[in-house]
Amino acid sequence: MSVTASQVNELRNLTGAGLMDCKKALTESGGDVQKAIDYLRKKGAKVAELRAGRAASEGVVIAKTTADNKKGVAVYLSCETDFVAKNEDFRSLAESIADLALNNNIADLDSLLEANLNGSTVKALVQEKVSAIGELINVSSFETLEGESLVAYNHMGNKIGVLVAVNQPLTDAITAAAKDVAMQVAAMNPAAVDASGVPAELIEREKSIAREKAVAQGKPENILDRIAEGAATSFIKENTLLTQPYVKDGSKTVAQFLGSTSTGLTVTGFKRVALGVK
Repeated sequence: MSVTASQVNELRNLTGAGLMDCKKALTESGGDVQKAIDYLRKKGAKVAELRAGRAASEGVVIAKTTADNKKGVAVYLSCETDFVAKNEDFRSLAESIADLALNNNIADLDSLLEANLNGSTVKALVQEKVSAIGELINVSSFETLEGESLVAYNHMGNKIGVLVAVNQPLTDAITAAAKDVAMQVAAMNPAAVDASGVPAELIEREKSIAREKAVAQGKPENILDRIAEGAATSFIKENTLLTQPYVKDGSKTVAQFLGSTSTGLTVTGFKRVALGVK
């Protein structure tokens, strides 16, 4: 019987099998996709099961901004091994996906996967890589950021990508300062820019932990609230970007460092994408 290209593509997306394998499976199964899946499993069940069960925690993260520095994207294309992550074709695909997202103002991961790249969807191109390489490959994370001025920073061989937005036009000094702050975000992984961005449930969790520890230590009931509030204050100071000690000069906070670079300079937002994190 005649097998259509759409049937072959559907089977490839479902199974990750190669083009000719899918075509043969559909032909042998009379065009029935479910029977074709069973056929492929009978022919290569162990391979399919191994692929489905492996972790894709390697890959590359690409962070970049538009030419006017108003928008930025960070894309994490994941794979299973460092060997594949260092492959030029793999890295080129990650760059192309990031450029596509940036140039077409794509806002979320689902839209990115369905976007057209070189005549195919991103999802289909990734699936082709799965079939060709034999590893689990995904666009595992996708973040966007907008602001007055953005910088992008790619850390440790593209294992971490950071976008930082500041509230003033970029000069050489402000660009350098924003890059330093992006390095801080990469290294310290803050929870938010400042206290207003920390989720309430996170603060309550820290208070609860501190209270339970205090009770276990036999602290009096009348000081438990004060201990809990103190723990929350310490948590916010340590885990919000502007109040963290600046990594290059611990005598200053990040906010103080930015203020010393340009009066009123501050961070309005950041995004951090790292290998192994979805």
